[in-house]
Amino acid sequence: MSPSQVQPKASSPMAPPFIVSAPGKVIVFGEHAVVHRKAAIAAAISLRSYLLVTTLSKSKRTVTLNFCDIDLNHTWNIDSLPWNIFKHPSKKKMYYDPVTELDADLIHQKAAAQFLYLFLSLASPDSHSAIYTLQSTNPISAGLGSSASVSVCLSTALLLQIRILAGPRPDQPPEEAEVQIERINRWTFVGELCIHGNPSGLDNTVSSGGVRSCSNGAAIANHLQSRYHLSFRNCHCYEEDDDGALETFGALFRINHGLLVALGVSHPRLERIRELVDHTNIGWTELTGAGGGGCAITLIRPDALPQTLQNLEEELEAENFEPF
Repeated sequence: MSPSQVQPKASSPMAPPFIVSAPGKVIVFGEHAVVHRKAAIAAAISLRSYLLVTTLSKSKRTVTLNFCDIDLNHTWNIDSLPWNIFKHPSKKKMYYDPVTELDADLIHQKAAAQFLYLFLSLASPDSHSAIYTLQSTNPISAGLGSSASVSVCLSTALLLQIRILAGPRPDQPPEEAEVQIERINRWTFVGELCIHGNPSGLDNTVSSGGVRSCSNGAAIANHLQSRYHLSFRNCHCYEEDDDGALETFGALFRINHGLLVALGVSHPRLERIRELVDHTNIGWTELTGAGGGGCAITLIRPDALPQTLQNLEEELEAENFEPF
């Protein structure tokens, strides 16, 4: 048979690229209490992390993490990863197993980085080569749950790749969606353990409830609301129906901020934002996150005049405050 007659060997088709995204969060009440396992109220926000997964030929035998926001671009050889440690019967975790602490022996294999720990836990030595490209509109180290939103993206992508998740999809039964969100949430918590050591579990719970998955650019799921969320859209309806309730909620904003000031976690710049909002009487402002800088959130009255809001935005911009 001549070379021209040799037929190329059929190869298995590669999975199409897909995108996963997840939101950050704000804590409305209970910022510093939540780490002591006290109750807190939190909400998902529109700032999101995005993960593009591009599957490569299986012959490549590499996995790449490209997180351009922090200039992280690293490639590992799949065959050289410590699979024998992670897959040992005494260490191996199934996708449905609860994980409440990291295994010290696995950490000692230098696989404690968020991505590698999740990849080694959920993937296998036979996994296809892939590039995981991360980008986020959620600022890092601002108390807005950026690490949790990244962990949701990674956990969801890996669970999709091992075909544990079916969807989500618009016609998915609520019970099935809850099960899948809980699976994502459990592994997102593992990623949070890698970053924070002793996370409260709030960030991953809020962010997991807002996961989205897209394939070939077409959305295959609407926003899935977690039962743990406080939706500001619902608050808005609440405000319109009951002005007294709005005033009470706003007063709680002011009280919560005062408690955080008493703890010494505010900052002159945060106090300046609160001062400007109070001066316009358009709503209530408090800091969110760890404090000492970072971010503030404002509950705006539904009858606030557009011109007043515009004037406030211009004043904040003139003083170099960055809106998110």
